Amino acid sequence: MLLSFLALVPLCFSAKTPGGYLYPQFYDHSCPKAQEIVKMVVAKAVAKEARMAASLLRLHFHDCFVKGCDASLLLDSTGSIVSEKRSNPNRNSARGFEVLDEIKSALEKECPHTVSCADILALAARDSTVLTGGPYWEVPLGRRDSRGASLSGSNNNIPAPNNTFQTILTKFKLQGLDIVDLVALSGSHTIGNARCTSFRQRLYNQTGNGKPDFTLDQSYAAQLRGRCPRSGGDQNLFFLDFVSPVHFDNSYFKNLLAYKGLLSSDQILVTQNQASMELVKKYAENNELFFEHFAKSMVKMGNISPLTGSRGEIRKHCRKMNSY
Repeated sequence: MLLSFLALVPLCFSAKTPGGYLYPQFYDHSCPKAQEIVKMVVAKAVAKEARMAASLLRLHFHDCFVKGCDASLLLDSTGSIVSEKRSNPNRNSARGFEVLDEIKSALEKECPHTVSCADILALAARDSTVLTGGPYWEVPLGRRDSRGASLSGSNNNIPAPNNTFQTILTKFKLQGLDIVDLVALSGSHTIGNARCTSFRQRLYNQTGNGKPDFTLDQSYAAQLRGRCPRSGGDQNLFFLDFVSPVHFDNSYFKNLLAYKGLLSSDQILVTQNQASMELVKKYAENNELFFEHFAKSMVKMGNISPLTGSRGEIRKHCRKMNSY
């Protein structure tokens, strides 16, 4: 894939956290093949199913917004843990866990008890972006894995498709992110799918008056109604970016300017805030700028409250805590 020159320039970051630094070279001596192994398994999974790239990218986002980037999302329910997989944002939609299991298994063979599941999530998100034509960035590493999960945090902290712009911005600000991060990271919807149930209200009853969302292009809405009826078809999948659904580019932002954003949370970037609308216009005009901002925002998001030093643990299996 041809990437712009800007996309090929590694962005170098390290981040200070309460327990120490995250830095890209963290495994250079302890597990030098770590990044190569992650990339190989992700590439195989995306070649098998293009949608997997978006699924892995989404897992990193849904993990970081709850208790920080600590792989809490990956834990299954046990006697002491209620899994975040059961939350409204994740139930019946979070996927790709078997790919992470395969990565973890390969890493445990190569260098046992060394690479965290939290770092695997961060690397898989980057590799998924690059494999679909998006920007490359150096991923700061050194996160450790949590010993708990937060179902309530998952339900409350992750932006929902029907949230207002202000609610979504508030959720981003609570994580130390700003409006540029919000708009740039929303651009991840250039790949992937959404279920009928996540945007149905826009087609039939957006404000409770029995009428469709007037900010949705009506010909596009008519097309969507064909496979998203008033009732039934909840799990039917639709491309978030119908122009280039498996290619990471700025067509998502062009769609928003044409009022063809699929989710309400996509379209409100243009309809509910002037500053976000200006950013959408800039990214629609300049793919390199979008790539640059997206990469920086992904690093920033990946630095949300990581466990470092002696906090947390390095799980042997990503779905369960180590037993002591």
